[in-house]
Amino acid sequence: MSALEMLKSVQFVVGQDGRPSAVQMSIETWDAVLEWLEDVEDRLVVKEAIPKLRVGPQKAGALRWEEIKAEWN
Repeated sequence: MSALEMLKSVQFVVGQDGRPSAVQMSIETWDAVLEWLEDVEDRLVVKEAIPKLRVGPQKAGALRWEEIKAEWN
């Protein structure tokens, strides 16, 4: 589902004063919004990591898997 499709499917809840006070969407749309936000966040993490990764593993402070894998078990 595209962002435009998500936005078009939102319904507005109108208060007694006639002004929009909330939005309502289907669970399918909500799940799509969450997935889209997670993708945006992942892209930001990668974008921020690229300069650090370009300097190489030692200068970036990368840890060797062999040295830390016991901590993951």
